[in-house]
Amino acid sequence: MLNVGITGNIGSGKSWICRIFEAMGIPVFYGDQEAKALYYDSEIKQQVIAVFGSDVYDKDGNLDRKKMASIVFSDPKALFQINSIIHPALNKRYEEWMLQHQDKDYVLHESAIIFEHGLEKTMDFVINVSAPKLLRLKRVMDRDGLTEEEVKSRMKNQWTDEVKNEMANFVLINDGDDAVIDQVRLINKQLIEKNKLQ
Repeated sequence: MLNVGITGNIGSGKSWICRIFEAMGIPVFYGDQEAKALYYDSEIKQQVIAVFGSDVYDKDGNLDRKKMASIVFSDPKALFQINSIIHPALNKRYEEWMLQHQDKDYVLHESAIIFEHGLEKTMDFVINVSAPKLLRLKRVMDRDGLTEEEVKSRMKNQWTDEVKNEMANFVLINDGDDAVIDQVRLINKQLIEKNKLQ
């Protein structure tokens, strides 16, 4: 079984692309969603509060995502701290999840920050979902109700599409024009072939 990463900058549409792969029978581990869920794990929650203070959670115990985002996306040290809390636990979950899918040709590990954290070294191949910056900006503003400045602040913590496209084994263009499903089918076919060659 191949361990394949799928990444893409904010607003690239990688979650939608992942759903197309899933419809074709490919298991997808949604790293970004799993990471969000970890904030409610009692042990992780204690660590987050110890570093960032109890006010990052509201009185009902829910994470104040806006407050957390404003802290970590404006301070590289805070971003490093939160990643060092979340990522080891996330990797453990992924390893356990992979064991349930040993019969597949490949699985997908979705994450926005594969290259930024050197995760590509642990993967057989990486797909980058690429889209023009202005289109991504508009998608995120429409989707999340954020201002242009808020989106740009998040974008600056991610490497550019050009860098990621250079590092990826496969580049999938999601600009609204290129036929996305045809690209997914082609990548799927190539990955199945690569698994057979192992």
